[in-house]
Amino acid sequence: MGDNKNVLYLSYDGMTDSLGQSQVIPYLAGLTKNGFSFTILSFEKKDRYKKSGSDIRTILDAACITWHPLIYTKSPPVLSTVYDYTRMKQTAASLHRKAGFDLIHCRSYIPALVGMALNSKYRIPFIFDMRGFWADERVDGGLWNLKNPVFKFIYRYFKKKELKFLNRSAAIVSLTVAGKNEILNWKGVEINAGKISVIPCCVDTGLFDINKIRPGEKEPVMRSLNLAPNDLVLGYLGSIGTWYLLDEMLLFFSLLKKRAPSAKFLFVTHDDPEDIIHKARRHQIDSRDIIIMKAERRDVPLMISLFNYGIFFIKPSYSKTASSPTKQGEIMAMGVPVICNDGIGDSSRIVEQYHSGLVVDLHNYDKAISKMTAGMQYDRASIRAGALDYFSLDEGVKKYMDIYINVTK
Repeated sequence: MGDNKNVLYLSYDGMTDSLGQSQVIPYLAGLTKNGFSFTILSFEKKDRYKKSGSDIRTILDAACITWHPLIYTKSPPVLSTVYDYTRMKQTAASLHRKAGFDLIHCRSYIPALVGMALNSKYRIPFIFDMRGFWADERVDGGLWNLKNPVFKFIYRYFKKKELKFLNRSAAIVSLTVAGKNEILNWKGVEINAGKISVIPCCVDTGLFDINKIRPGEKEPVMRSLNLAPNDLVLGYLGSIGTWYLLDEMLLFFSLLKKRAPSAKFLFVTHDDPEDIIHKARRHQIDSRDIIIMKAERRDVPLMISLFNYGIFFIKPSYSKTASSPTKQGEIMAMGVPVICNDGIGDSSRIVEQYHSGLVVDLHNYDKAISKMTAGMQYDRASIRAGALDYFSLDEGVKKYMDIYINVTK
């Protein structure tokens, strides 16, 4: 390893998850080229690991990254997380005794518990890479009901630990400027603004590049999806999960369809199509106007290239102040304008700054639909330039490198 600094990267998300592939591996591969040696300790969903584990190991081996995957424990609630935390802590300590880490990078709160414990025992500095206000997200998303005394205790426990992570870490990463500003106003936070770096969910703009779509590549895909050249394609990318407002997006589409009869709604997702179709029927949407397509990561750029607009409506809440939707950067990198609601991290500010779409009032869709159906034009090259400026993976790697150098010097 020579003079390379040895880093332990802790993640409770799996490298076989889409987030691991888009928001962990590309960064670490870039940092490896700049004098850092990585060991990843991650928790993998059993089925995904069985399906993709060997492919991910091949990618990581090629990048000279060591990987120690553990299998994620799903149930029973709470106890399974305590069990996984214990395994993460024991494995991390064992790896440190063998490798001698110079730094621990903690992706979110469960890893930060482990990083702080190892910091106390071995004096290894740790980075608190927040990825959002996790405890508040659990409450806002309905996963932790504070009327339940168990969840109320867990929430208070993590809010206390959150302050310790912020105060004791060597550096902090926030996904958004809005999140950083909110943290600095919290009671009990004893840090200066310079300790918090803002690094959004970045995009591999080499993969997500409209210029790499070959001539004639889109037409057969459009035919297979029953899309005509003049169709107005509204596109949604990714899973829907707890936060994305499917009913509101379908309502928006149903109103758009009345004004633009050629409109189609294309979902690029691994979610169950029946769930989407069922909700679409409740909005009197013809199932022929809903197209649902699975795509592997390498094929996602081609799917986005079929969109006239990419849409994402997210449940507005306090915790979403700190959220950076990965899909925003990916859609913009393909030169496609986005339609989003206000109150989600820095999303609306980015749309306005780069003239890259429409910010929608969830109580009034008419203004946005009027602009769409009036033939509003966007400069796709300019939207991509905005993505290169704000979401570039290379810029994200540089920011992380500055943090690593500063912490390990």
